[in-house]
Amino acid sequence: MRKFVIALAATSALALGACQSPAADKVEDQAEAQADAIDDQADAMPAGPAKEAMENKADVVEEKGEEKANAMDDNGEIAPSESGIGDTQAPPPPAKK
Repeated sequence: MRKFVIALAATSALALGACQSPAADKVEDQAEAQADAIDDQADAMPAGPAKEAMENKADVVEEKGEEKANAMDDNGEIAPSESGIGDTQAPPPPAKK
């Protein structure tokens, strides 16, 4: 399931990549490459908390790269920083009644 989500995210990123400047694309590509390397290390580890921690680290690295690219060039892309969803985001405040 995780690989499906990653593939879906990568496909979405490619579709949205055309909306960013080349500099923002480069920043995002570098973060994705670093996240992939971390994820490859996690894949080589036995199942357990250490593997989960590495996978989470890869997710955070990729999300931070998306946010940095988005900050550089915000042409309508909805990055995690704008959606409020993601590992580095604080939960939304409770709704007021």
